[in-house]
Amino acid sequence: MNHSASKPDPMSKPARTLTFKCKKCTKPVTLFLQKVSACSHITPYQGFCKCGELVRHATGDKDAVESFVSSVDGSWAHHHHHHH
Repeated sequence: MNHSASKPDPMSKPARTLTFKCKKCTKPVTLFLQKVSACSHITPYQGFCKCGELVRHATGDKDAVESFVSSVDGSWAHHHHHHH
């Protein structure tokens, strides 16, 4: 039995949507994959809960994820930090 065929490859494209619980009302919120520039180190997701709360999630470079999630306004831009 070959189980690997039925499972999605984790190295393939990121999921288009994710479901997270809203911090305010705990309802499930669908987050949609955000389009980012090719140089971005993260895969950001964003969605609005029915209660109006903005829910954000991102995967990838830790520092870039933190700056994305912590930015409340829409002016988030990736700043390149060179780790040596």
